[in-house]
Amino acid sequence: MERVVLVHGSVVGGAGTWRAQRPLAERFELLVLERPGFPPSLPVERVDFEADAVWLADLLEPGDHLVGHSYGGVICLLAATRRPEALSSLTVVEPPATQVALEIPAVAEFAEGGARLWAEGPRDDPEAFLRMFLKAVGSAYDPPSPLPPELEQTARMLMNERGPWEAEIPLLALADTPFPKLVVSGAHHPAFDAICDRLERALPAERAVFPGYGHAAQRHPDFNEALADFVDRASSA
Repeated sequence: MERVVLVHGSVVGGAGTWRAQRPLAERFELLVLERPGFPPSLPVERVDFEADAVWLADLLEPGDHLVGHSYGGVICLLAATRRPEALSSLTVVEPPATQVALEIPAVAEFAEGGARLWAEGPRDDPEAFLRMFLKAVGSAYDPPSPLPPELEQTARMLMNERGPWEAEIPLLALADTPFPKLVVSGAHHPAFDAICDRLERALPAERAVFPGYGHAAQRHPDFNEALADFVDRASSA
C-alpha cells in the first residue's frame, strides 16, 4: 500500500487540515503529521520552514507521496529537494512561496502585506492577529472567541513564524528530480493563483483547480479522487 504523507500549514494542525482526506485511508497508508509545536506537542519558540524541512526530510521513507498545504507546502518543496530519492510524488496546495513570482504585482503585494502584518500587527492579541492573517490568505475560517487553548497556542506560534516570503525555493533542483509533481489552487486569490501557475511551469507540474473553498482546496469534494488518481499514476510510473 502506497504511503501518503500529509503536512499541514499554519494555525490548524494535521488532523483538522486533512479531515476530508480520511476516506483515502481505504486506498493508501496515510501519515498525517503534526508539525513541531502543534498540539498535542508543547509550543516552540520559533517556527521556521527550513528547520521543519529538515525535520520532515528525516521522516521520509522510500516511495513516499508527499502532500503539503500552505506553509506546509513550502516545507514540502524544501524537504523534497533534500530527499528527492525518497519520493514517488509531490503535491502542494497553495504554498505561499512568493519568491518564485515576485515580479507579479499581486504576489509582491501579498508578500509585502505579510511582512507588514508580522512587523506591525497586534503582537499582544493572538486572536486579533489570527483574524487578520486569515483574512489576508483568503480563509473562510471564523475562529471561536475567545480562542480555546489549543488554538491560542497555534495563534501565538503563528506570530513567531518565519515569514514564507523569505523562502527561496530551488526551482532548478526540483525540476531535475524524477518524481511527478502536482500543484493545486482554489481560484480565490490572485497571488496564490500566480504562485501556482509559476510552479506549474517551472517544476514542471500537473495543475488542478478546485474553487469554492478558499484557502482550503483540499476540502473540495473532487480533491480526493484527483489526488488518488495522481498518486496511482505516479506509483505506476
